[in-house]
Amino acid sequence: MPAITVDDVLVLPRLPRLDPVTTEFRAVRRLTTAPQGYEGEGFPVRRAFAGVPMSELDPFIHLDQMGEVDYAPGEPKGTPWHPHRGFETVTYMIDGIMDHQDSLGGGGSISNSDTQWMTAGSGILHIEAPPEHLVVSGGLFHGLQLWVNLPRAAKMIDPKYQDIRGTKAALLTTPDGGGLIRVIAGEIAGHRGPGSTFTPINLAHITLQPGARLDLPWQTDYNALVYTLSGEGWVGTDMRPVQLGQLATHGPGEAIRVEAKTELDLFVMGGQPIREPIAHYGPFVMNTRAELKQAFEDFQKGRLGVIPAARIPHVD
Repeated sequence: MPAITVDDVLVLPRLPRLDPVTTEFRAVRRLTTAPQGYEGEGFPVRRAFAGVPMSELDPFIHLDQMGEVDYAPGEPKGTPWHPHRGFETVTYMIDGIMDHQDSLGGGGSISNSDTQWMTAGSGILHIEAPPEHLVVSGGLFHGLQLWVNLPRAAKMIDPKYQDIRGTKAALLTTPDGGGLIRVIAGEIAGHRGPGSTFTPINLAHITLQPGARLDLPWQTDYNALVYTLSGEGWVGTDMRPVQLGQLATHGPGEAIRVEAKTELDLFVMGGQPIREPIAHYGPFVMNTRAELKQAFEDFQKGRLGVIPAARIPHVD
């Protein structure tokens, strides 16, 4: 995985060494395996949150691991034009390239370790697809798309974007230098990621070398979710085995513990639960069924935007 890295992790700031006697490590509440399926025009995904109660995910709604797949020439696929309202989409590319275009005339490209953060708010149309040259050549494609709920007071704000280059992520390592932690949003041990959120959350991509242990301090009022992108290891103080495509949700506590059997890549998420009613169907996440009905009506009447005639070039 060529997501942002460094030649020598020992030059990075280090997590504090936690006292295993006094630290309350979070127990694993639930361990699930993501079913595989297809999204958009047919690209493979793992549905990371399938089978997990919304109460354990809040403020998150949905997570797809896109790939990892090595496409032959002509095979790369994306999504057609589609609407969103009431939440945020966070697209994190690990390998490959994804282009984005929206009904407001915006657009962009994200590649290795970049994040495209779209606050859909009151509504927008957009499309995500690999660039034409990647369709012609084929190649490796791997990424994540996370849906973050918006609180009721922010659901109808104007749409906006955060274009986060991978080089902007905060980087740190474990006390023994056996891991690389990329903080995309939120704050871990005093190190802040570049992503700005309406609801306080943490997002981090973590790589552990074989045999390394991660004792990750975590806000006590946040939930804690650990998704395995690749490799094998153990999670929690009771050493629950985890591997590719598995999600561990955690109970309360001050820290998360993970150990690596092989090289282990993780996507770690957590945030303050919003604790509001959720009405979710297709591309809309609202608070009531009446609001969902209104979202579909607004989309059908063109109130969420129109497809632009031409692509606007991306500007960093």
